[in-house]
Amino acid sequence: MIKLQRAFFCAILVALSFAAKSAPDDFDQIAASLLQTNCVQKAMNHVLTLEPQSQSDLVELTEIPAPPFQEDARGERFKEMLVSSGLTDVFIDEVGNVIGRRPGNTGKRTVVLSAHLDTVFPAGTDVTVRFQGERMLAPGIGDNSRGLVAVLAVLRVMEYASLQTEADVWIVGNVGEEGLGDLRGVKHLFRPGADPIDSLIAIDGGRSSRIVFGGVGSHRYRVTFIGPGGHSWGAFGMANPHHALGRAIAIFDANGPRVAESGEKTSYNVGRIGGGTSVNSIPFESWAEIDMRSGDQVKLDEIDAVLQGSVQQALRQENAGRSIGPALTVDVKRVGTRPAAAGNANTPLVQRSMAATRAFNIEPELRISSTDANLPISKGIPAITMSRGGRGGKAHSPEEWWVNDEGHVGIQITLLTLLLEAGCANCVN
Repeated sequence: MIKLQRAFFCAILVALSFAAKSAPDDFDQIAASLLQTNCVQKAMNHVLTLEPQSQSDLVELTEIPAPPFQEDARGERFKEMLVSSGLTDVFIDEVGNVIGRRPGNTGKRTVVLSAHLDTVFPAGTDVTVRFQGERMLAPGIGDNSRGLVAVLAVLRVMEYASLQTEADVWIVGNVGEEGLGDLRGVKHLFRPGADPIDSLIAIDGGRSSRIVFGGVGSHRYRVTFIGPGGHSWGAFGMANPHHALGRAIAIFDANGPRVAESGEKTSYNVGRIGGGTSVNSIPFESWAEIDMRSGDQVKLDEIDAVLQGSVQQALRQENAGRSIGPALTVDVKRVGTRPAAAGNANTPLVQRSMAATRAFNIEPELRISSTDANLPISKGIPAITMSRGGRGGKAHSPEEWWVNDEGHVGIQITLLTLLLEAGCANCVN
C-alpha cells in the first residue's frame, strides 16, 4: 500500500510538471521529487559511467571539420552516433540538420534537444585535439563539439534507464548557427508548414549555472564599394573603393557610440575586410563584413541606420573628391538576421530549467545571448539555451580550450530539464 501511494504521489507530481500555471514554488518541488525517483537516479548515475566514452566522442567530433555550410561529414558521423545510441528514426533533412526522433507516450507535443554542428573556423584549420594537463585544446572543442557530446550523453542515459517521455523528443544536430550560417538550421526546423515543435532546449556554452532565456538580435552586412580600378600612378585621382570603405568605417565608428553608449547594450564590429589586387593598383572593389547586436530591436534598428547613413556619406565624399573617372557605387547586402527576442523568466520552460539547476544546489543565472533559441523565442515558442557543462575559454580562437570540471553536472541538469518539459511517463519509485 505504501509503495502504491508513493507511486501515485510521484505520478501526480510529474503530471503537475505540465501545468503552465503552477506556482514557482511547485517547480522546485516537482524537480526535487522527480530527481529522487529510481529510474531518474539510475540515469543520473550512468552519466558518470559514460564519461570515458564522452571524452572519446569529444575528440572524434572536434577533429571532424565543420565550417558553416560544410557540416556534412560531422553530420553523417553524428547521425551514426544517434543510431548506435538506440534511435531508429534518424535522418538528415534538406539543409543538413541531423534529426533523431524518440516517440513519446502521447505524441501530442514535441520537445527538441539540440546542439549546433558547425564551428566558426574555415576549412583547412588544424582541429587536432591537444592535451595540456586537464585542458583539452582545439578550435571548436567547446563551441560546440562539447554541446553535441552533451546531447548524445542525455540520449544514452535515457536509453540506458528506459526513460519514457509523454511528449515526442527530437535529438537534433543542427547546421548554420555560426557566422554567416544565419541560424539556417533552426530557421528550417521552425519554417512555415514544418512539423510543429512545442519547445526547444539548445546546448551551447557557459557554466552549469547559465540559462539563456532571451535573444540578442543581430544584423549583419557585407558592404562592397565598386569602381573601375586602375594604376596607382597613371589613374591617380580616380575614386578609390578602399578609401571609401575607410571613410565609411571611420564615420560609422564616430557615430556608433551615440547609440551604443546608452540604454540596452548594443555593439557593432567590422569583422572582415578585403579587396584589391596589388600595392600599386587602385582596387576595383573593397568590401567589409559588419556585425551589429542588441537585445532591443529598436536599438538594433538604430545602429543599423547609423551604418546605412555612414556608407552613403562616405560614398558621396569619395566621389566628390575624385578628379577623373566615373563615380563609385556601393552594394549593401544583408547577410544575416537574428531577431532580438525578449525573454520571459516566468514561462514554464524557464522555470523548469531553473528548478532543475537548483536541484543540484546551483543557483541559476539568467542571461540573454545570441543562440539558436533566438528564433523560436521571437515566434513565441518556448526556448532556452543551456550549458554544455565543464569550463572553457578562448572560444572562436585557435587556442580554444575545455576542462572537464564537473562536466557531468551540466548533462544531468539538462536531462532533468528535458524530463520536466517533456514529462516522464515511467518516473516512479
